[in-house]
Amino acid sequence: MPATPLETVLRGTGSEVVIGHDRRFCLIGERINPTGRRIFQEQLRAGDLSAIERDVKAQVEGGADVLDVNMGVPLTDEAELLAKAITLVQSLTDKPICIDSSVVEALEAGLSAYQGRALVNSITAEDERMELILPLVKKYDAAVIALPNDSDEIPMEAEKRMVLTRKIFEVATKEYGIAACDIVIDPLAMPIGADQQVANTFFEVVSAIRDEFGANMTCGASNTSFGMPGRHQLGAAFLPMAMTAGLTSAIMDTRTPYIVEAVKAADLLLGHDEWGGAWIAAHRARQAAEAPTT
Repeated sequence: MPATPLETVLRGTGSEVVIGHDRRFCLIGERINPTGRRIFQEQLRAGDLSAIERDVKAQVEGGADVLDVNMGVPLTDEAELLAKAITLVQSLTDKPICIDSSVVEALEAGLSAYQGRALVNSITAEDERMELILPLVKKYDAAVIALPNDSDEIPMEAEKRMVLTRKIFEVATKEYGIAACDIVIDPLAMPIGADQQVANTFFEVVSAIRDEFGANMTCGASNTSFGMPGRHQLGAAFLPMAMTAGLTSAIMDTRTPYIVEAVKAADLLLGHDEWGGAWIAAHRARQAAEAPTT
């Protein structure tokens, strides 16, 4: 008997996003992140946050429902920088935020500055990470992304990922009082160029988590295509397939219409876009934007 589908509620300053199996796919815009962006890192070190404003605008216009905010810049006070960035982002959009850091002090600074109900990115099945982060998730009434890997490895076998997923649910719900609906599992999307079976394993894990826990799930959408040509085409195929298996959100760059439109089409075909309202509205908006001005 499949588990009852769970719903994860996130709130920004004026909007609410509900991630769920019977709802439209949740797009988490990943762009507000300095990783691999040398100029952005230099600007942030100098106290210049203006690029964040451009990133917020681009991700929201591209269709992001939630914005991932990461301020992991070497040689900065990440806690202070993350709190400032979150305050800035919340002055620009009412959408919920996914607070993204591996530094516990930065997560707490971000959560304390945040207005609403955040998503924390992330924990693993390692006892130490859960001990450090889950009390913050509980204290600030947030939801959390959890990855089924531990200090030993990123498991390649579906069953090992399920064992670690069960551990996460057991510990988070029973030891820390986190509601099951507030645990969003990342089933670990891996590069297809390194191992041709990784996508099939991913889909297997997604289906198993949906059936056993009814839990919501996310992933780094671009991980699968890493190192391959035609990454947009791969992403546009991968996400609808993952949605069919039970994936309910993804962390992605929403400036890529090719992939965003594939997700929206899958929403319609899976019955998650009532009467095609969102699909038709997006189509009309594109027509209006492309219409010649007189």
